[in-house]
Amino acid sequence: MAPIEALLFDVFGTVVDWRGHVVATLQALGARYGAELEGTDWGKFAQDWWSECLKEIGRIATGTSQGSLNSDILHKQILDEQLNKPEWAHVGRLWDETARQSINFSLHRLSGWPDTVDGLHELRKHTITAALSNGNVRLLVDMAKFAGLPWDMIFSTEFFDTFKPNPKVYIDAARHLSLPPEHCALVAAHIYDLRAAAKVGMRSVYIRRPGEDIDPSTGEYVDVKTKENGGDVDYVVGTFLELADVVKRVNAGK
Repeated sequence: MAPIEALLFDVFGTVVDWRGHVVATLQALGARYGAELEGTDWGKFAQDWWSECLKEIGRIATGTSQGSLNSDILHKQILDEQLNKPEWAHVGRLWDETARQSINFSLHRLSGWPDTVDGLHELRKHTITAALSNGNVRLLVDMAKFAGLPWDMIFSTEFFDTFKPNPKVYIDAARHLSLPPEHCALVAAHIYDLRAAAKVGMRSVYIRRPGEDIDPSTGEYVDVKTKENGGDVDYVVGTFLELADVVKRVNAGK
């Protein structure tokens, strides 16, 4: 088996807890309006926003939409559209452009999961660690500085004029690292991302994160298994430190 010379990381949900921070931001902003927004389900608001962003990203990745390739612009566009919907119009009437930009740019200040920073530092001892995200460049740089993410390289899909899961993203990221895809592995908390990377020859590492990869039809987590257990990913890990042990074993030929 080829060594894992580079790990490419999905960022939102995999490396950082976007949901917890966004919900906290929404709650704090909503509290300023007291009774007018009391009882608003900010968790649902955040999930609705994110889900619509992912749908538009998917349409752009497949060429069925010509939306912005800058995620800051796309996120803001979807946020404005959501605040115009009847379900959220009571919020939209109260939030001016300053409030909306504050919510949008809160995505630049996301913290890692408890294992993220220590895990990435350990992984860098054994392989290249690179972000591979649909986030735009400035967002990813700001986030790395805020959260202390020790990347060797940041790949934004802005570089590739598309979004994941377009295969071009994975192929070109490996090319820029001067590696064949089979010497790279994608790390993600989302099975669709891993399946797309595997189709171009990358190995796949699934990590379960709170609130990520929940089947909306059942409310349950997607059941992800390794290939040796009848599934479709190469490895399933619980933390980045556990992943470091996997990389050491694989690169030692064990």
